[in-house]
Amino acid sequence: MAKIVMYFRDSCPYCRRAESVLVKKGVTGIEKLYPDDDDALKREMVERTGRTTVPQIFIDGKHVGGCDDLLSLDRRGGLDPLLAA
Repeated sequence: MAKIVMYFRDSCPYCRRAESVLVKKGVTGIEKLYPDDDDALKREMVERTGRTTVPQIFIDGKHVGGCDDLLSLDRRGGLDPLLAA
């Protein structure tokens, strides 16, 4: 199973939705990073993604975007191959 890293906020409904999709796909052990609690981590997220919002999702080091991007990727059939790698 692929390694998933997600910049996350507990109160964010988009973060929860993205997590739910991944869990339904059988993903376990999502590494959650909390940029709201750490200015350096927030800067890192912006540098890595060019975005300031959460979630920001990485699958095996590849940035797939936020929740809408993840859902779109899944609808196009591209998520399962990334998770299986």
